[in-house]
Amino acid sequence: MEYCPQCNSLLLPQRRGKQVILKCKKCGFEKTLHGKNTLKDRYILKKKIEHKPEEKIIVLEKEFKVGVKVPAKCPKCGHNEAYYYEQQTRSADEPTTRFFMCVKCGYKWREYD
Repeated sequence: MEYCPQCNSLLLPQRRGKQVILKCKKCGFEKTLHGKNTLKDRYILKKKIEHKPEEKIIVLEKEFKVGVKVPAKCPKCGHNEAYYYEQQTRSADEPTTRFFMCVKCGYKWREYD
């Protein structure tokens, strides 16, 4: 990493045609290196990757895994019985998410701790 000699901000690599320079976003200072120790050897510029529509990942909602029947009040119809299962949806050090589906109306909801 290199810092701007004028304002001490970080100098960031940028492309200018085929050449790569270091530029300060705060004050506009520019630096070009020459010789063996060029910017191309020292820095990797990020490149945006464009994907075609057929390459994109589509996430579909999973069907409800029918679990055991438990006493649980449906928030929609008020019935007192629901199917229930647990799944780890967050990091491993956090509690599992509880999924419910009403036996009577089929309404689905989840609960977190």
